[in-house]
Amino acid sequence: MSRRYFGTDGIRGLANRHPMTSEVALKVGMAAGKVFQNGTHSHRPRVVIGKDTRLSGYMLEAALMSGFTSVGMDVFLLGPMPTPAVAMLTRSLRADLGVMISASHNRFDDNGIKLFDPDGYKLSDETELRIEQLIDEDSAELLAAADDIGRATRVESAQERYIEYAKRTLPRNLRLDGLRIVIDCAHGAGYKVAPEVLWELGAEVIKIGVEPNGRNINLKCGSTAPEALIEKVHEVRADIGIALDGDADRVVIVDETGRIVDGDQLMAVIAESWHRRGRLAAGGIVATVMSNLGLERHLRELGLGLQRTPVGDRYVVEHMRKHGFNVGGEQSGHIVLSDFTTTGDGLVSALQILAVAVAADRPVSDVCQRFEPVPQVLQNVRFASGKPLEDERVKTAIEKAQTRLGNTGRLVIRPSGTEPVIRVMAEGDDEQLVGTVVGDICEAVRVAASQEAA
Repeated sequence: MSRRYFGTDGIRGLANRHPMTSEVALKVGMAAGKVFQNGTHSHRPRVVIGKDTRLSGYMLEAALMSGFTSVGMDVFLLGPMPTPAVAMLTRSLRADLGVMISASHNRFDDNGIKLFDPDGYKLSDETELRIEQLIDEDSAELLAAADDIGRATRVESAQERYIEYAKRTLPRNLRLDGLRIVIDCAHGAGYKVAPEVLWELGAEVIKIGVEPNGRNINLKCGSTAPEALIEKVHEVRADIGIALDGDADRVVIVDETGRIVDGDQLMAVIAESWHRRGRLAAGGIVATVMSNLGLERHLRELGLGLQRTPVGDRYVVEHMRKHGFNVGGEQSGHIVLSDFTTTGDGLVSALQILAVAVAADRPVSDVCQRFEPVPQVLQNVRFASGKPLEDERVKTAIEKAQTRLGNTGRLVIRPSGTEPVIRVMAEGDDEQLVGTVVGDICEAVRVAASQEAA
C-alpha cells in the first residue's frame, strides 16, 4: 500500500503547505490518538508532545493538541525539548504515545511530526499505515463524547527530568571539572538543557546557538554547519566542541585542534570503550550503508563486526532490537546507545566521548581518531519530478562504476526520503577513481532528470 503522509522519518514538509498544515496535524492527532488509545489503563489515555524552536511549531502543537483531546486523550505539553527527551518522557510518564514536532536539521520553514510508541520507539510501517487510513476517513467517526474530551497540561518539570536522566548516563562519580567545552545548540531544541547538563557536571561551558527566534534554527550553526563551532573552539582554546542539530538527536564533535569528528569515529570510540569494559553487546555495532569502509576494517581488527542497514536511524534501531546490539548509528551523528536511549541522543553520545577522554586523561584529538577513513565522495543531485534512477543510461553508469571499483570499494545510490534528491556515494582506496565514478553517475542522473522534466 502506498504511503501518502509518512516518509522515512515521520511526516515532513514545508510549513503551511500540505502535509505540514494545521488541518493535517489535527487529523494526525485524531487518527494517532484513536490507534493508541489503550482500554486496559485505569487512567485516561495520554500523549506527550514536544517540539523544537521553529516558528511553525506553535501552529502544529495547537492543532495536534486539539486532535488528541477531541478523541479523548489527555495531552502533556513539554515545550522545546530534544527528540530523545520526548522518547524518554513518553516512557517515564506512562504515555500511550509520544510526538515530536521537528524537521531535525532542515531549514526553519520545514517542519515535521515524529511519533513514538509507549516504549519510546519510532512507529513501525504497519502502524503508520493504520494511522494514514484513519486520517483519510470521516473525522466525525473518531470524535469522543462530550464527557470524554481530553485535557491539556504543561509539564513544568520536563527539563529537569531530562537533565538528570542525561547526567545519570555517565559512570558514577565521573565529573567534567577542568574541561572547557563549547556547545552549539543550533538555536534548536537543546538550547536550554544541553548547556545545563555540562555545567552541572562541572565543565566551563561556552554556549553558541542558544538564541532561537523561530527562524534561525540550523542557520549557519549546529551539526550541519560546524564552522562557527570550530572558530569558537580556536578562539577560547576549548578542550572540545559539541554541535547538536535542531532537535538534538545527532552530534558532531570538534576536537581541540578544530578537526571535525564524525559519527563513524564516535561509534568506534564508544564501541572500543564498551568492548574493553565488557559492555558491548552482540560482538559489534550496527551502522548504515553510508558508514565509512575504514570503520568496518577497524572494527574487524578488534574482532568486532559491523552490520549495515538502509539509511535512517529507525532502521538502525530496528536491527539493534532484533539482533541484540546496544551500539549503533549513522555517520551523520545519529548515535543510538540502547542501554540509555531508544533513539539518537546527541548530548548523551557526547557525554560518552567525554567519559572516555576524562578516564584516559588524554586530549580529544587523541581519543577520537580511531581509524583512517577510506576516501569517500558523496554528491546530491536534485530533480523536479519522475524517477531518474530507472533511466537506462543511469543504470548503465552505475554498472560501469561497480565494475571499476571492484572489491576495493563500495557504491551506494539512493533517493532521499525527505526531499527530491538522489544521493550518490562511493568510497575506495583510489580517491581519484572514487571521484570519477561519482561524477559519471551524477551526470547521468542530471541528464535523465532534465529530460523527464522536459
